[in-house]
Amino acid sequence: MKKLLFVIILTFINAQTGSEIYLFDLLSVDDKYAITNPVNISDNPGYDNQPSFMKNGRQILFSSTRNGQQDICLYHIKSGKKTWMTDTKGGEYSPLQIGTSNAFSAIRLDPNGTQLLYKYSMYSGKPKVLVKDLKIGYHCWIDRKNLMTFVLGDPQTLQLNNIKSDKNQIMDDTIGRTILKLPKSNRVAYISKKEKQWTINTIDPKSGEIEMMIHTLKGSEDFAVTHSGVLIMGKGSELYNFDPYNHTDWVKIGDVSDFGLGGITRIAISPKGDRITIVLSEDSVEN
Repeated sequence: MKKLLFVIILTFINAQTGSEIYLFDLLSVDDKYAITNPVNISDNPGYDNQPSFMKNGRQILFSSTRNGQQDICLYHIKSGKKTWMTDTKGGEYSPLQIGTSNAFSAIRLDPNGTQLLYKYSMYSGKPKVLVKDLKIGYHCWIDRKNLMTFVLGDPQTLQLNNIKSDKNQIMDDTIGRTILKLPKSNRVAYISKKEKQWTINTIDPKSGEIEMMIHTLKGSEDFAVTHSGVLIMGKGSELYNFDPYNHTDWVKIGDVSDFGLGGITRIAISPKGDRITIVLSEDSVEN
């Protein structure tokens, strides 16, 4: 078991291939989507990944390579300025603003292999452990005291964590890395890998009730959701959307190869739904 966990952690580290984060305008007319005006906001050799918008929609947090390790960077959309938010001995990943507060959470992987979820001040960068003794890979805030997490193990588990009571509850297992709270809902969407064809499921954190929403695009496990509840997912260079109220399957909405780009992985959408960040393979970026 310990050997397997070590392999999983090594996989987490070694999977950091070169990537860049692009910001696009996301256009929506008559429920049809399109992307335009790409800007490389990371513009940095190495691993730049896991973008998330601040609640004001004006800044983007992401993990970026600096001096051979990962730190959290804040990108200011209007000015194009970047500010480094962390400076620890460990590497930080998967940053998320905590509510509308001046703090964010991030996974920290220390040189000794310790991997924990921390809270950081936006002002001082001072860290504080949020969830003890769990190797969390990815997370999603439900409210200021509860979150859903992807916990490393055999198998990986979806857990509900209360940071006030320190209570952790396993809700499902054999999951993928994307976990998102659905807008105007108490439900959380996540990837299930229990079947050969992966699915996007939703779960009620209080009751534990699980419903299948749709199968993923084959081999894809990264998706985002708009403020109106529309899912957006990528495969290769293509983007698709799925409106659970009007669609029965994925609908193609764009192709980043039109901009000389490819290798879509993680996606994030602004609170107003007017911008989208897409993580792309560094190999596809034309210098």
